[in-house]
Amino acid sequence: MQFIVIGRDGKDADALARRMAARAAHIALGDKLVASGNLLMGVALLDGEGKMCGSVLLCDFASREALDGWLREEPYVTGQVWKETEVVECRVGPSFQNILEKITASSLS
Repeated sequence: MQFIVIGRDGKDADALARRMAARAAHIALGDKLVASGNLLMGVALLDGEGKMCGSVLLCDFASREALDGWLREEPYVTGQVWKETEVVECRVGPSFQNILEKITASSLS
């Protein structure tokens, strides 16, 4: 099952500092999820000044429960970086299936 996860950072004065404090752990976990084929793409959302203020992730998990298990460990959740999290089930379109197959194949080898 594929999901889009949208995490929106807090808007308080310490929001960017919390993000930067959790960022290395967030990226390290993201690297593991890429290697396992669970994380297909991730991008940082930027505010009008070009500062990071959220994230959008395209994920592939066996179930919503498996995705929720990752979210319980995600440093941007545990570190209170994301104050709002939206999860939407989705499906990678046929024009991009070849990319998805390459990602899946590389995670299995």
